[in-house]
Amino acid sequence: MTDAVLITGGLGYVGGRIAQALAQCGQHRLRLATRAAGHTPPPWLRAAEIVTMDVTRDADLDKACDGVTGIVHLVALNEHDCAADPQRALLVNSLGTLKLLHAAQRARVERFIYFSTAHVYGAPLAGRIDERSVPRPVHPYAITHHVAEDFVLAAHDQRALTGIVLRMSNGFGAPAHAGVHRWTLIVNDLCRQAVTQKQLVLHSSGVQQRDFITLADAGRAVDHLLHLPVAACGDGLFNLGGERALSVIELTGRIANRCEVTLGFRPAVRRPQPAADETGSTLDYRIDKLKQTGFELRGGMDAEIDATLRLCKEAFGAAP
Repeated sequence: MTDAVLITGGLGYVGGRIAQALAQCGQHRLRLATRAAGHTPPPWLRAAEIVTMDVTRDADLDKACDGVTGIVHLVALNEHDCAADPQRALLVNSLGTLKLLHAAQRARVERFIYFSTAHVYGAPLAGRIDERSVPRPVHPYAITHHVAEDFVLAAHDQRALTGIVLRMSNGFGAPAHAGVHRWTLIVNDLCRQAVTQKQLVLHSSGVQQRDFITLADAGRAVDHLLHLPVAACGDGLFNLGGERALSVIELTGRIANRCEVTLGFRPAVRRPQPAADETGSTLDYRIDKLKQTGFELRGGMDAEIDATLRLCKEAFGAAP
């Protein structure tokens, strides 16, 4: 028997890839929640059910949660919208999560997986970071995610359901469709630049490090956690990263290499030169706690870059 899983934001960037990953497992009936009315199942996931859901409306939440055993919650304002309107960020990201949790409890949902962000630890991220590191969010995006985390973990501690919080680092990979509004993310932006401009332009020296995880591994992590025995879930808090910290300039060079292999040309790289005393902080984003539950990364960074480059060529065309 397959389990019914609700994915809020299931037509978005990360949500779309997670939906595809769970569909490939064949153990889940998927319900994708979106705010826009009138959606039909997308061509990349015809078997999914689509429901209209506004996280501020109890009736929408009750309908979306009815009959599901698990929820993967990704609906949130992005970092730009949070900075522009912190009060709405609190309403959607924090209060919206609490209202969804209450609806999940009314529907007797068994498992609730919440996608948070590594940036609850602060900015910029540097040094060794594990789940014992003290959060110090500074941006409205991170602050509102941290508030939502507390609601999920409190429900977990009270045994109202099994609540799991994933503090995800920089997820990257080809979107399920070109219409996602996440082309400002660094890997997506650079791949699009390569195709449309035949150059990769950085606005910084690129010496800063970031941790990257493929969306394929993120999807596998969700499937793993949906099936993890309750006793193995511990306190419900897990870092989700790729154990691959790269400087931005190293990442840019890697994308240039893959563009040469995949599309047959090597884009020029342009960036401000680092100052004489400028050095990048080392980042060690630890996922030992998640791995101790039996999860293993598979990587595939080059495959994700290649797929993103091909999608960009198909969607945006090549520069003359």
